[in-house]
Amino acid sequence: MSSAKSALVSFKVDPALAEALARMPNRSAFIRTAILAALDNTCPLCGGSGVLSVAQQTHWDQLQQGHHIETCETCHEPHLVCNHEEHHHHEG
Repeated sequence: MSSAKSALVSFKVDPALAEALARMPNRSAFIRTAILAALDNTCPLCGGSGVLSVAQQTHWDQLQQGHHIETCETCHEPHLVCNHEEHHHHEG
């Protein structure tokens, strides 16, 4: 997870959307999730919730036996690396 501070983003919406958003229990989380889904960046495991179910955690534990998380030297983001393959880095 990145240690960068969060950025505040604001945008205008029409009155109907503003009213619908006002009824949301956690507008910020909803908007973040919707934007990430629209950008196709939602985590394939947790679906953007940030939490794995018990069954997902079991599968994750099994996957980690042959993989590890490494920080890319180029983009400085964590990524999965197979323990049986050469290390590949992001080209940017």
